[in-house]
Amino acid sequence: MIGVTGSEGDSAEWTFPAQPNAVRAARHAVRETLRAWGLDTAVGDVTVLLVSELVTNSQRYTSGPIGLRMVRPNGDGAAPTLRVEVSDPLPDPPTERSAHPDDEGGRGLQLVACTARRWGTRRGRTGKTVWFELALTG
Repeated sequence: MIGVTGSEGDSAEWTFPAQPNAVRAARHAVRETLRAWGLDTAVGDVTVLLVSELVTNSQRYTSGPIGLRMVRPNGDGAAPTLRVEVSDPLPDPPTERSAHPDDEGGRGLQLVACTARRWGTRRGRTGKTVWFELALTG
């Protein structure tokens, strides 16, 4: 679902099965939505990278489904941001770890932490959500 406008601004939501093509489908959905919102040149590449990392984590550790939500808030006087949320049914929060130079994985949350303006996790009724915000100006 793309282009929903409500009191919080524009939003888009998808649900993907925890299958090998979930990451590719999520990247495509994010890129197309950012293009429709006119944000693809501002935050497109970094958003797609961070979504890829979080959806990969969900795909690796759960049996699905994987939820993805993006929100571009209305101009309410606060600094404009893009909020992205990835949800899955596993209640355990992800663990940020230090990857060694030879490790093939373990850098996803480090990328999110170093790149996003803010990020965090929250428990839901059935699982958890990992979210991040990216500044849309400056």
